[in-house]
Amino acid sequence: MSRPRLLPEPVGLKFVTLETPPDWDAEFGFSGPLELEIGSGAGGHALEYCRRHPEVRFVAFEWRKKYARDTQDRADKAGLRNLRVIESDARFIVPRIFAPDSLAAIHLQFPDPWWKRSHAKRAVIQPAFAELLYGKLAPGGLFDMRTDVQDRGVTMLAILESAGFKNPLGSGVFHPYDPEEVPSTRERRYLASGEPVYRARLLKPA
Repeated sequence: MSRPRLLPEPVGLKFVTLETPPDWDAEFGFSGPLELEIGSGAGGHALEYCRRHPEVRFVAFEWRKKYARDTQDRADKAGLRNLRVIESDARFIVPRIFAPDSLAAIHLQFPDPWWKRSHAKRAVIQPAFAELLYGKLAPGGLFDMRTDVQDRGVTMLAILESAGFKNPLGSGVFHPYDPEEVPSTRERRYLASGEPVYRARLLKPA
């Protein structure tokens, strides 16, 4: 997929300065499960997921402006009223705009692996943020994680499980591909080429 052009209008900036959660019912115009995606990339997963699940209110974070604006533009043109994209770093905004136990699901697909050791602290899944996400997820809620880097997947699984997330298949075990899942743009390429993807579907105990 070629990189989109930078559209002129920012997306989601009204959420960036909030100090308390907005009225999500009013924002979307309907009630329903509230879900979060951290790092929506080119938007393939967010757009298809929202198309398949119109009852879900989906908030997607993507710090790269080109991708964030393009995803929201494509959603608007497709008439998807259940997607809001925020062009910002989720780590700084999520703590303020979601109430405890308010999220039905959190999606994290193919986060930057930050190969350099000196950059490891930039990884999105750190112990403190994992604990914060655990607190935002409702009891019985799902944490859907996917990566193409095995050792990063192992590390993230260990951190998330330490934060309290339960792995139904056992500690440290990756999950098999489920054809009912919605793949991201990147995951579609991996599925077509047979390259491995490391997945986990973790739960917050009810």
